[in-house]
Amino acid sequence: MLYFLENLDKDLQKALISQLRNLWTHTSTAIEGNTLTLGETAFVLEEGLTISGKPLKDHEEVVGHARAIDLIYGLLERETPLEEQELFNLHKAVQTHVVLDVYKPVGAWKKEPNSTVGVIDEKQVVFDYAAPQDVPSLMEQWFKLYHELMAAAVPGDKEKALQAYVTLHVSFVRIHPFFDGNGRMARLVANLPVLKAGLPPIIVPREQRKAYIDALSQYHYAVGQIEQGKELLPEADALKPFTAFCEEAWKATIDLVNEIHKKQQIRAGKKR
Repeated sequence: MLYFLENLDKDLQKALISQLRNLWTHTSTAIEGNTLTLGETAFVLEEGLTISGKPLKDHEEVVGHARAIDLIYGLLERETPLEEQELFNLHKAVQTHVVLDVYKPVGAWKKEPNSTVGVIDEKQVVFDYAAPQDVPSLMEQWFKLYHELMAAAVPGDKEKALQAYVTLHVSFVRIHPFFDGNGRMARLVANLPVLKAGLPPIIVPREQRKAYIDALSQYHYAVGQIEQGKELLPEADALKPFTAFCEEAWKATIDLVNEIHKKQQIRAGKKR
């Protein structure tokens, strides 16, 4: 199913999967404040050892995120539909810092309102996500959309995969169904139709954190708070800046794939 692994020797397949896992885990956790570098993240995941002087929480986050990536691949391999319980399992993997608080459940929908602060035209604005009581209904809509996009995935179709990623990512973030971990979750589940199309995941660069947040904030500001019974993604034109951002970000993993395939070609040339 992962067509970007085709025609590669098994060791190169394994190396590419590891590279993607390391980069995906590093960038997604770093966007949320994790202090481990890409090299340190790779060391923790490959050697199972800790980095002196770095918080235990940061180690747990990268291990948890890598475990969530394995769950994502597992959903594809077994053709298991992503339903509520599978999403809760992903959240449990990602949300390694468990707070024993009934109002901050892990592996369950949020119980309290959540929001974020964005800057639009140099003015600070508070964006409210979906109200807790609206989450179950809105997530039903989201799952329906997800299944439609997965069914429509076409092998090798980059444009369709990009649109599916943007659609699932932004709608998930608008809802913000969990008390924490929503960004990492969105960057994971939105890649399912991308991977089903046989393409490498879209990974948001850590260095582009501000541009990423700004692009999401622009859309949030344009459409306002999401509510039960309303369209998940109104004003499609307002998504264009975020779509352009994601298309540019995708180049990082596409370059990784191309480099491995070049190595394979060199090997093949030496065998002749």
